[in-house]
Amino acid sequence: MTALRALARRLGHRKWFAAALRPLVPADRLIGRLTKGRVVALGLVPSLVLTTTGRRSGKPRSNPLLYVPAGDAYVVIGSNWGQRQQPSWSLNLLAQPAAEVDLRGRRIPVRAELVGGDERERLFERLVAEWPAYRTYVARAGDREVRVFRLVPVGEPRPPA
Repeated sequence: MTALRALARRLGHRKWFAAALRPLVPADRLIGRLTKGRVVALGLVPSLVLTTTGRRSGKPRSNPLLYVPAGDAYVVIGSNWGQRQQPSWSLNLLAQPAAEVDLRGRRIPVRAELVGGDERERLFERLVAEWPAYRTYVARAGDREVRVFRLVPVGEPRPPA
């Protein structure tokens, strides 16, 4: 683990850290798009770019997210940095589970599955192992259910656009 990654993991629990990084998400989106998904989150954590269909607009919406692998699938969490509202991408997946993942220069069509029960707890622990601040984010989110999704590939990867 690099020193920068270790520092980010330690600071991730701090409220100011989330507040400072949230405004950088659009820049991260841009970097992810320009590098065709090869560089996301400055390469500090395993990341992908998830493209959903906007539930109201019908337009593509892309978000960089930390993920952990689970077999052939990718697991993501709707922590929203511990905010009290659900992230828009999470609501989009519930309305339309078909999505796309950009990962290391490959575009992969996926179908989102909301994970619950014991499986959710098991996958949540894997996410926390990668980013310990998720426990803090869940506490900050109050009574909001922090959703965990499994993104299951449904087709052949395609080259980036």
